Amino acid sequence: MSFPDVFARLIAILEKHEARFVVIGVFGANYYAGSASGLFTTLDRDLFLPKDPSNLLATWRSCEESGLELFAGREPLDYPRDLDLARRVVGVSASTRASDGRVLDVDLSLTMTGFDFDTVWVSKREFEVAGTRVPVARLSHIVSSKAATGRPKDQSFLSSHAEILRRLVAEDESEVD
Repeated sequence: MSFPDVFARLIAILEKHEARFVVIGVFGANYYAGSASGLFTTLDRDLFLPKDPSNLLATWRSCEESGLELFAGREPLDYPRDLDLARRVVGVSASTRASDGRVLDVDLSLTMTGFDFDTVWVSKREFEVAGTRVPVARLSHIVSSKAATGRPKDQSFLSSHAEILRRLVAEDESEVD
């Protein structure tokens, strides 16, 4: 199965399980690109989740149903993958990762620098991909968060694509008005 098919399947299963999430990071920015020529390269996909153990558990179950393996750091996520484990993960705001080991790596993050989940959720945009609605953080939130992290790789991304990001943010904001 190709990457778009694997990711679309995951999104559809997340929707079926009523898991709340928004796509963030460089991959989230790609939804605003408009055409293949404007796409940014990235190795993984980032989903921002609320700090809600039940939602995290629904997300893990969706990943497993999609055929993805779950990890905490480099190690497989512990068993049993139950509400107690989800509470512990949420309690320390730890990230987990889902991977098919080939084409899809998805970081499941409970934090987004500079933003809380509800703020991002309320202003998200939805894009339709393969008949499935994909909730994506506003591009201005993605750019602001990357700027606030201060990581060299984020600063490099922002400076390398500054002009196109400014244009895309302006276009997105004009659609909100």
